[in-house]
Amino acid sequence: MGIRILLVEDDEHICNTVKTFLSEAGYKVDACLDGSEALKNFYDNVYHLVILDIMLPGLSGHELLREFRKLNNTPVLMMTALSDDDNQIRAFDGEADDYVTKPFKIQLLLKRVEALLRRSGALAREIRFGKLTLLPEDFKAIYYSKEVPLTLKEFEILMLLVQNTGRTLSHETILSRVWGYDFDGDGSTVHTHIKNLRAKLPDNIIKTVRGVGYRLEEEAT
Repeated sequence: MGIRILLVEDDEHICNTVKTFLSEAGYKVDACLDGSEALKNFYDNVYHLVILDIMLPGLSGHELLREFRKLNNTPVLMMTALSDDDNQIRAFDGEADDYVTKPFKIQLLLKRVEALLRRSGALAREIRFGKLTLLPEDFKAIYYSKEVPLTLKEFEILMLLVQNTGRTLSHETILSRVWGYDFDGDGSTVHTHIKNLRAKLPDNIIKTVRGVGYRLEEEAT
C-alpha cells in the first residue's frame, strides 16, 4: 500500500518542486493550490501525511488544520514563510505535528516527512494494537497469532480505528474516510461493517460511544 501525501501550497513553483522530489522519493502526491480544493481532497481520499502552507486562497492553513483535526489524526507538517512565534504556537495549538519555514533545503523536508511517517506507523510493515497486528501491505489482520478473514472495507475501518486509537470516530467520518465523501449511504453501512468486525474478532475491542460513533480503547484486553 503506497504512501499518499496531500501537498497544499499556492506558490506553483514551490508546489511543483516539492511534488517532484516527493514523487521521486516514492510517494504518491496530490497537490492543491488553494484551501477549498485541499479540503475536498481530504474528504475524498485517505492520506498518510499532509504538507500544509498557511497563507492560502480560500481557506487558510490554520482553518484547514482545524477542519482536518475534526476528522482524524493524520500527521500535518506546516510548510510556510511565516516564521514568527505566534503562527508557530497557533499551529502547534491546532495539533500540527511539525513546522518548517521557507526557504528550506529539500533534503531536510524529506527527512521530516520520513520521520513523521515513521512515527505514525505509515512506514511500518506491521502496526500493533494489543494482541492485534495489521499488515497494511497485504491488507491482513492477525489477532492472537491467527489471521482474521476480513473484507477490504472491514480492514480499512479497522486500520482507521487503530490509527486513531483513543479517538471517537463518528459514522460520518468513517463513511467519508473509507467510502469517500460522495458515497450515497448512511450510518447503517458503518454499523453493519462494525457488527461484522466484532463477530470476527475474539474480543470486543471496538467500543460504541452512544450517539457519536466508535473508538478503540487505549489498551486492548
